[in-house]
Amino acid sequence: MAGGVYIDGKWRAGGGAVFSKTCPATGELVWEGSSADGRDVAEAVASARKAFAGWSRTPQAERSAVMERYTEEIGKRAGAIAETISREMGKALWDAEGEAATMKAKIAVSIAAQKERAGEKTESAAFGSARLTHRPHGVMAVFGPFNFPGHLPNGHIVPALLAGNTCVFKPSELAPGVAALMAACFEAAGLPPGCVNIVHGGRETGGALIDQDINGLLFTGSAATGVFFHRHFAGRPDVILALEMGGNNPLIIWEPADVDAAADIAAQSAFLTTGQRCSCARRIILPEGRFGGAVTEAIVARARGLKIGAWNEPGIFMGPLVSERARQQAIAFQNAILGHGGKALLPLSGMERGGGFVSPGVVDVTGAEDVPDEELFGPLMQIIRVGTFEEAIARANATKYGLSGGLVCDEDARWQTAYAEMRAGILNRNRPTAGASGAMPFGGPGLSGNFRPGAYYAADYCAWPQASQLADKAARLSAPGFPS
Repeated sequence: MAGGVYIDGKWRAGGGAVFSKTCPATGELVWEGSSADGRDVAEAVASARKAFAGWSRTPQAERSAVMERYTEEIGKRAGAIAETISREMGKALWDAEGEAATMKAKIAVSIAAQKERAGEKTESAAFGSARLTHRPHGVMAVFGPFNFPGHLPNGHIVPALLAGNTCVFKPSELAPGVAALMAACFEAAGLPPGCVNIVHGGRETGGALIDQDINGLLFTGSAATGVFFHRHFAGRPDVILALEMGGNNPLIIWEPADVDAAADIAAQSAFLTTGQRCSCARRIILPEGRFGGAVTEAIVARARGLKIGAWNEPGIFMGPLVSERARQQAIAFQNAILGHGGKALLPLSGMERGGGFVSPGVVDVTGAEDVPDEELFGPLMQIIRVGTFEEAIARANATKYGLSGGLVCDEDARWQTAYAEMRAGILNRNRPTAGASGAMPFGGPGLSGNFRPGAYYAADYCAWPQASQLADKAARLSAPGFPS
């Protein structure tokens, strides 16, 4: 429950302000600790820099072996990890258990990606050989989000370590507790002290970290914060930035035979993890007429029927939002949409039990004007009705983001059109938009990122390629006009 800063393999109090986290479902105090001040952050970066000298020269097989032992340690603590996630950010226990399992599965995928995308190869040449290797960047700052406080930073840290980098990890102040469990797993796996350091805190701690002499910033979070980081490092091509910044994701549903299946896909796309996934569908695009009306009614019925409760209540689909402030923001966002002409088919409302609890909302924005093209992290679905499939594609692409999207349809020809024209890094057919594979890249164009997709492609931004021409001995060279 207590926390501070973790430097050189040891925990101690930070020099900054004390802060705490309460469970958004029960109001129970679940974490308290001191934030890292500028001096703590500088010490953490210095520790990572010192550890880099040895870790970067550790043979790849040994680095992979440490990560394989880390896999085992994650498995041993999976229950504690899931409960910590649920209590801190509110997601249903079954959802948090899935996150813990994904953390464990991530390591084998990362080892395979490292070998495939950032490995070594040698080819013979007339002068000897040509060799491709990959080199680590150095010290990587990792900023974790609250919605997947274990899985998403783990998806940066593990590939970074495999490549030979060291890390300074700033967890989200809204879900800080998993970091200590991750540190315990790394220690038990035999990761040398200093390879991963942890600095708790909010904006001040994060600001101090990006002002340090780091070699990379690996970030998952909001577009506003990601754009701030991008501007901060303008003119610094020597610092690698990997930014994953969410989306205002569309799901087109175009006359499949099974209306109920389509409604299931839409509801799970929008309301999974209480809408707190960056790949959740925010905009459901339907045809005008009877079919679109039937799907809308089925979606609203599902939204009404979702079981909502605290993380440890059996049989719930949705927990609360991460905080009472998040609840207020969700209600304010809905009110803004209604002010632009949206019609509430099912209002998102704060629930009587307080905390972060809200009921899911469905708003028809077909006749609305200037609806904000923003990502709301909450269970609010916007319905858009259009006359043609071409208009559906155009409305899907009418966003500054580009993370995920989908099409629910039976016709292959429509899917081929959508596949060619929809602008999304993750594009699914007849599946929820929130479904993604760790064995594939995760990211998208526009304000969804800076073309550094994560998941399987994280290996790409954790190392840089080095090409070498090799000869056993120096030999005389000749060329036209060159003295012999």
